[in-house]
Amino acid sequence: MKASQILVTLAVVALAACSGKKQETTETAVSPPSYKLIPAKRVLFNSFVDCNMAEAWVGDTFRIFPGKYGEDPLWGDAHDLNFADGRHAEEAFASGAAAFTEPQMPKNTPAGTPGLHGAVWFETVYQDPTDKSGRTLYAVYHNENYPATLPYNAATGEGYIDKKWPQGLTGPTSPAAVCRIGIMKSINGGHSWDNRGLFLEDLQPRMILKPHNTSKTFAGGVGDPSAVASGDYLYLFYGEYGYPGQYEEKAYDPQKEWSGQCISVARIRLSDLDKPVGKARRWDGKGFNAPWNGVGAPIAALQIPREAGGGPGSSPTGGFHWGPSVSWNTHLNAWVMLMAKSTGPSWAGSSIHISTNPNKDLGEAMQSQAWSKPKLLLDKPGFFLWYPSLQPMNTPDDVTNKHTCLRLGKRARLFVKNIKPEKSEYLSEYIIEFEKANP
Repeated sequence: MKASQILVTLAVVALAACSGKKQETTETAVSPPSYKLIPAKRVLFNSFVDCNMAEAWVGDTFRIFPGKYGEDPLWGDAHDLNFADGRHAEEAFASGAAAFTEPQMPKNTPAGTPGLHGAVWFETVYQDPTDKSGRTLYAVYHNENYPATLPYNAATGEGYIDKKWPQGLTGPTSPAAVCRIGIMKSINGGHSWDNRGLFLEDLQPRMILKPHNTSKTFAGGVGDPSAVASGDYLYLFYGEYGYPGQYEEKAYDPQKEWSGQCISVARIRLSDLDKPVGKARRWDGKGFNAPWNGVGAPIAALQIPREAGGGPGSSPTGGFHWGPSVSWNTHLNAWVMLMAKSTGPSWAGSSIHISTNPNKDLGEAMQSQAWSKPKLLLDKPGFFLWYPSLQPMNTPDDVTNKHTCLRLGKRARLFVKNIKPEKSEYLSEYIIEFEKANP
């Protein structure tokens, strides 16, 4: 990127059903909103980040929850899911390693028994508005398992069969993970957490196996989520990596796999967060009708067409957007979504993209699907760019309005994970400034 300010105009919003039919667009009478990236002082985060940054204001304290926790036979068990505090976002982000506190987390249970299995990363924290102390939190977590940590249970259909299992990230003998999405609850501001169960999952029949799965990413599943409240629901935007139906080796169709991936949306009633299992519904192309462990449909406007380089997630050359980070922008009166783009094996991709949705109520008609075509926000050739997000600063507006990554104003910090073989850093080098559409 050049050092000068970069002005980019967002695309006209596309209204599209995710049924595989030709998308229909609706022309608007106003120009779309715009933004500019402003080079800023480089800010380097001092702790481990490998997901969206989950955060909340607990009273007058800004609290962040980066890191990973739990069992992982591939990378090793982890206790890196910690929290740090500040009087504002910039102070919390500047915390040194000694300033982080490890919360009390639910223990992993043995394979074959009910409970928490695999490792978790907090991706979003939803704050119960009825608790005026701000201490009641719901963490939406990304969960990864393997046949070793979650072996197949014929009675429940849960778990995975270690047969023709695809390769993972650490070599030919390593297994690929499967991601799921769950919910934990805290009533003391995040000092301790109780596992409430799964939000979404894909079962064994949807896993994409050898010889077709060669991307060194996931065997399938749902993950990398971002959740926002709208009306009576929590809306979950997430990556869909499974086959849209039952995977069968002889009948495998890469076009069909692509048609069911990658950024999708589901929702659950806020009143069901304490007992979420089985309550969520996925978008199926017409409404939120598909079950929590069934086959939904992705947001068509966010898919990369095959003729433009799009492809299935199990292919090392498949192009797709992933890792959404969604926020409500009070200046634009619109939703803003950032996402990464995978263009090669092992999540290779050097660019970050942006999309907007002007409909505050995501439950009305097709409004959860009304995202603009993603536009390039940042490209750093030679790097892998993962987990982009917009973050508040220490401005009076951000502090007074207690902005977080879920709710922001005219200006915000752009953070992203920059990865090279020799180094991985979570950092910010830009401020983004939004401008309203012209009437």
